[in-house]
Amino acid sequence: MSPSVPLQEMIRAIRSARTQCEERGVIQRECAAIRAQFRQVDNGARSHNLAKLLYVHMLGYPAHFGQMECVRMIASPRYSEKRVGYLGAMMLLDEKQDASLLITNSIKNDLSHSNQYIQSLALCTLACMGSAEMCRDLAPEIDRLLRASNSYIKKKAALCAVHIVRKVQDLGELFVPAARSLLTEKNHGVLHGAVVLITELCENNPETLERFRKTVPDLVQIMKSLVISGYSPEHDVAGISDPFLQVRILRLLRILGRNNEAASEAMNDLLAQVATNTDSTKTVGNAVLYETVLTVLDIKSESGLRVLAVNILGRFLLNNDRNIRYIAMTSLQKIVGTDHIAVQRHRGTIVDCLKDQDASVKRRALELSLALVSASNIRSMMKELLLFLSSCPLELRAQAASGIFNAAERYFDQLPRGDVRDETVPNLIQLITNTSELHCYTVHKLYRALLTDISQQSLVQVACWCIGEYGDLLLRGECQETEPVQVTEDNILDALEVVLQSHMSSPATRGFALTATMKLSTRITDNVDRIRSIVSIYGSCIDVELQQRAVEYNALFKKYDHMRAAVLERMPVIEKNSPGHTNGESAGEALKEVQPAKVKQGDSLLPQQPANQSDFVDHFPTIVSTAPSLPSNTASTAGGDLLDLLGGFEPTPPAPAPQGLTSTHTHTHTHTQISMIKCIFLQCCFFCFCFCFFFSTVPTLTVYDKGGVTLTLSCEKQSNSGLIVTLTASNSTDSDISGFTLQAAVPKSVQLHMKAPSGDFLPARGAAKVTQMVVLNNPNKVGLQWLWLQTQS
Repeated sequence: MSPSVPLQEMIRAIRSARTQCEERGVIQRECAAIRAQFRQVDNGARSHNLAKLLYVHMLGYPAHFGQMECVRMIASPRYSEKRVGYLGAMMLLDEKQDASLLITNSIKNDLSHSNQYIQSLALCTLACMGSAEMCRDLAPEIDRLLRASNSYIKKKAALCAVHIVRKVQDLGELFVPAARSLLTEKNHGVLHGAVVLITELCENNPETLERFRKTVPDLVQIMKSLVISGYSPEHDVAGISDPFLQVRILRLLRILGRNNEAASEAMNDLLAQVATNTDSTKTVGNAVLYETVLTVLDIKSESGLRVLAVNILGRFLLNNDRNIRYIAMTSLQKIVGTDHIAVQRHRGTIVDCLKDQDASVKRRALELSLALVSASNIRSMMKELLLFLSSCPLELRAQAASGIFNAAERYFDQLPRGDVRDETVPNLIQLITNTSELHCYTVHKLYRALLTDISQQSLVQVACWCIGEYGDLLLRGECQETEPVQVTEDNILDALEVVLQSHMSSPATRGFALTATMKLSTRITDNVDRIRSIVSIYGSCIDVELQQRAVEYNALFKKYDHMRAAVLERMPVIEKNSPGHTNGESAGEALKEVQPAKVKQGDSLLPQQPANQSDFVDHFPTIVSTAPSLPSNTASTAGGDLLDLLGGFEPTPPAPAPQGLTSTHTHTHTHTQISMIKCIFLQCCFFCFCFCFFFSTVPTLTVYDKGGVTLTLSCEKQSNSGLIVTLTASNSTDSDISGFTLQAAVPKSVQLHMKAPSGDFLPARGAAKVTQMVVLNNPNKVGLQWLWLQTQS
């Protein structure tokens, strides 16, 4: 290819190349020819060669060897060469190149040139790639050109001044007087450059912002002339007079009116006029309206004007353009907290956007819909959100379900159907427990969800909890909110077995399912043997927590079957005092005494198990006083809790407790004042029994005295391994206590024999007492003295 080939021929040869290798060959040959001609002193095709090199640069090939040629051509007196040289400087040079410093003097000379087009080339180049040093050197020249009589030059100088202010903020003060004088110009290009420059100055300096607030009336007048002006072919775009200048003025007014009542008051009428007179059927009009809305919402505008702005955004939601709908919902999301009532008027349109095919619009519509949920519209909004949740994309499902739950928890006892995040499970269980009128609806919905999909672990855990608690409601098949479905006992057990056997189920989920299966043994009548078989299978499970549950549940079937109904009865209403705790107790707290009509807080009655002492409770008998109707989860132990059914089974690290338990697996149980039952865990018994084994006798000790119930303990040592304990209970309150029993659980190393109590009725005001003798035998003579010292420490 000849070096003198025109630019068009080179472009045609490059485009006709069939392979990239062939294209590289063409470009390499041409670049070699361009280098050779650059070395020639007398070269008449310099601008021609540099133009070809710039095209090569745009294709991504190296063209740095043309930088010095750009410097030489900028210094040329010919306009044709200056034009290509300045273009090459803007493309090939930046402020990091040393060659950029060589053109500073040339730019300064050209800024004083008599030809306006050469001045324009210098201004554009400085605005494009001028470094901080170049800006400092040439700033006085730019300020001089801002005051020139030529509108073409003033427009270019204003935009160049914007670049200088961004590079060196300290130079902003230099342009303030000239920028203010430019607002009196009639030329739209100069006005546009002036507004951009003033905006940059106000954003960088608060003091300058205060000075330019005095120009608000001038800006308002310019804007009014644009709005009411007739057709102008030079500036008209789709029937809007110079929308670009209108948008720039609105942005500047937004900055000047922010947090300033006087400036905001001066522009209120103008904004109302623009909002009502601008055509919203064209994209250009929507752009002006959107900037008007942002300005109204950002300044201290009147309430009626803000409502008008929200209504404009509401009209945007009906636009066929998804981009317009998206920006409308983004703006409404920002103001829903301050203008909630105004946004509520467009709730129906916002909810309709949940059906949009665009994922971004759908996500924004979901966020805005959740923000619009209130106590007055909770029922209608929940129906729409639940309908959306059933068909929403997978990436939105967790966000939607968690948002629905949080809204329901704040305003209404409603239940989301779908995925929930892990931290939501205990809070959701607490919400369900406290919403008795929705128990039937909840268990039906979650049962259907469980049959449909068991991959969502959080949902499966909540579903298993509800089935275990309210399985009898599911069997009735009566639910006013949903279609009646006939569910059999086998259907429920089949669903739980699927969860237990699924590879997708986590150990915590299997724990929920196993406990739910066990609870169903007191709610169904014909399949108890099947439940016993299911539970027994997991007695040898590799998961220690699941194995422990299964062994304890088997013990309930065998040794403690008479207590199974009481232990597995329905959960009481859970008091929620802190996030993450479903029963108002923090992890590690013990059961608290229940008073009539209130629960006492802060009474920890069981000592915490020391770390790394798995056999700790094997050496201590534990005496407890409990009601015949125990909470459902007292059978599960982690370190010697109530009814140590394993007789000293080694405790395992606490796992997520099914049925809404904390790690101690204990709950309070509320009764009426007339038949009040005290659930008392005696931490003192640990110390008293060790003391009794260490010494021969101890005097009568009061080990519990709260709420009017007093329990005393006295020990008598029969032999080196035998001990008789007498428990005496009295009631000093004004109410009788019925169904009062004393029970004890001991480790496997100690033999226990409880004799018949004197009664189960504690009359008021200490009229009578209940006593019971407990015979303990320690044939292995476990070192109780050492363990007692450990508990003291």
